[in-house]
Amino acid sequence: MAGPLTMTPAAPHRIAVIGGGPGGLYAAALLKRLDPAREVTVWERNAPTDTFGFGVVLSDETLGGIRDADPVVYEALSCDLVRWDDIDVVHRGHRTRSTGHGFAALGRRRLLEILHARCTDLGVRLRFRTEAPPAETLAADHDLVIAADGVHSRTREAHADHFGPRITTHRCRYIWLAADFAFDAFRFETAETEHGVMQLHAYPYEAGASTVIVEMREEVWRAAGFPELDEAESTARCAKIFAEALGGRELRANNSAWTAFRTVVNTHWSYGTTVLVGDAAHTAHFSIGSGTKLAVEDALALARAIGGHPTLPEALAAYEAERRPVVASTQRAAAASLHWFEELAGRVDRPPRRFAFDLLTRSRRVTHANLRLRDPVFTADVEADFGCPPGTPPMFTPFRLGGLTLRNRIVVSPMDLYVAEDGVPGDFHLVHLGSRALGGAGLVMTEMVCVSPGGRITPGCTGLWTDGQADAWRRITAFVHDQAPGTALGVQLGHSGRKGSTRRMWEGIDQPLPEGNWPLVAASPLPYRPGVNQTPYALDRAGLAAVREEFTAAARRAARSGFDLLELHCAHGYLLSGFLSPLTNHRTDAYGGDLDGRLRYPLEVFDAVREAWPADRPMTVRISATDWAEGGTSAEDAVVIARAFADHGADAIDVSTGQVVPEETPAYGRSYQTPYADRIRNELGVPVIAVGAISSWDDVNSLLLAGRADLCALARPHLYDPHWTLHAAAEQDYRGPAAPWPAPYRAGSRRPPTGRRE
Repeated sequence: MAGPLTMTPAAPHRIAVIGGGPGGLYAAALLKRLDPAREVTVWERNAPTDTFGFGVVLSDETLGGIRDADPVVYEALSCDLVRWDDIDVVHRGHRTRSTGHGFAALGRRRLLEILHARCTDLGVRLRFRTEAPPAETLAADHDLVIAADGVHSRTREAHADHFGPRITTHRCRYIWLAADFAFDAFRFETAETEHGVMQLHAYPYEAGASTVIVEMREEVWRAAGFPELDEAESTARCAKIFAEALGGRELRANNSAWTAFRTVVNTHWSYGTTVLVGDAAHTAHFSIGSGTKLAVEDALALARAIGGHPTLPEALAAYEAERRPVVASTQRAAAASLHWFEELAGRVDRPPRRFAFDLLTRSRRVTHANLRLRDPVFTADVEADFGCPPGTPPMFTPFRLGGLTLRNRIVVSPMDLYVAEDGVPGDFHLVHLGSRALGGAGLVMTEMVCVSPGGRITPGCTGLWTDGQADAWRRITAFVHDQAPGTALGVQLGHSGRKGSTRRMWEGIDQPLPEGNWPLVAASPLPYRPGVNQTPYALDRAGLAAVREEFTAAARRAARSGFDLLELHCAHGYLLSGFLSPLTNHRTDAYGGDLDGRLRYPLEVFDAVREAWPADRPMTVRISATDWAEGGTSAEDAVVIARAFADHGADAIDVSTGQVVPEETPAYGRSYQTPYADRIRNELGVPVIAVGAISSWDDVNSLLLAGRADLCALARPHLYDPHWTLHAAAEQDYRGPAAPWPAPYRAGSRRPPTGRRE
């Protein structure tokens, strides 16, 4: 948080606030405090004592901002805050406690009382039991209108064409309740009922009371009969389900109703002199305790922006510029947490401590490294359960994949280089792959190696359709095996399908060649970009057989070249991926239609390659677990696809996403693809390779310990630093056999000093 608020002379004078929740009240108080001559009015349709929910959680960061902005409010809050450090995770009768987390909470009603009193002392007009006029009406005679009217904001909906709201309703139902005793920790508990898994979130908010939230998937809620129960009946039923957690005590309600969480995102937060704050502007799932926190921080940022800029448009722009990145980060963390609870049923079979670690790290804000600082005993127990030898980080534990033992869990992800001549890998490939093998990764993957000239993406793609290409690859595998012993080298075989005959990435990604284009083949005659890319020919029976034979011939050459592992590329919209997705496969024969039909040809190719590939060497498959597009491959489809390949002998599934259709809308973010790997791993019990914006060794350790992945593949970090794995070992003070420094490099195995500090 920034320092104390200041005022400039050109700030707005008459201010209207719609909504008397914490965000609206605190914004009113701060703006009035900045300039006592202002006229600030808050409209709240409920009575002063009306409130929904029970307790609110505030972070130390938020409290620090309040302290700097208004010590009076901070002191009042400090008198009522309940603080605790522990989280209890209760699962299948086993309680796992983790400490060192640091929470502060108080009653929502008490928070409102403090803010009411502060507003009154400052001279803010509080108009309770009064519906606010529309923002457009208020704007006619006010300099600024603050819309703090919540998740169902009428202001936002009235001007939706300007704010651009996007609202997503999620898959769980939840209800806010309270218990008349204080839990001694933040408690998460699962209940596996005949109707499905239910979960409890509970925390103290005053000396004799706790917030209790009960949540479950929509289908579980319906099967359990909750839609037919009134408030009292639902409350009693929840108390019975979680009787052990409550010690047999009752729960109480407060206008409590089952609801589905809605994530609110707005393209713009202001329109003219009207600005959104809190839930009207954005929401983040309650499981990371962020709603009131975000609203209060919005108020702080808005007041600071108004106090620091000469005009209102500049102030509103500055407010949004400051808050949007913070809110987006919080919403990403909240989305990960929300998704974790939505998929809880797929996690309940994990051992108690691993389950607890998985829960604690679900949002990616708590990681293995900071858990080791917060609670070293708990973290050491989880590491021991995982099988980490003493002093060994999770990423440096070996992993057996088929007949191959990898010395650590790091994979250099396939990265297309586009610098081959006639499909022959050259010195650039030798240096690229060799340097990363020397850099310590357990498995180094080639780029997609094409099985035919017509299966190339660009003229610069490597291949394995000739013996000369195989000889060139043998030069590289020999270097890796001789100079980086213990490093495995894998080959990824693929065919471009409809995404071929394009320029190199830096010359125009997915753009056709200016000349010399070759004909394309695909599952269906659908161009990748209509009007840009050429229309491919739909493979007929003879074409299907010919391409299948190209794959098997390439696999035989790959074996002779000395590769340790083979991966079949069935992702990213290339040929085999094009058969899997309903967006790219419109066939009406046996190779189209339902998912079984769309799987048929990729499985035929897999079987042929598996037979050609040595039985003692592992084979993996890369899939796109979602197309990020309506009507495309879903997460449920991905599980079916992964199961089919595993049943046919795949040793692991490399779980990527997207790049199938150009109109995709990925939900980018840190480790954003790992939930798909997590689901496949834990529903099927098949090893998975997780990919997608994994950039830190801390994230790798967290994903492995939580049971979301067996191996982690990183691309860009290995472009930035070919020795990423060795440096990760050095930064964790690990010097064991899973990350050996080549003899000529050992003098560099310690981080060099960066400068002198007095």
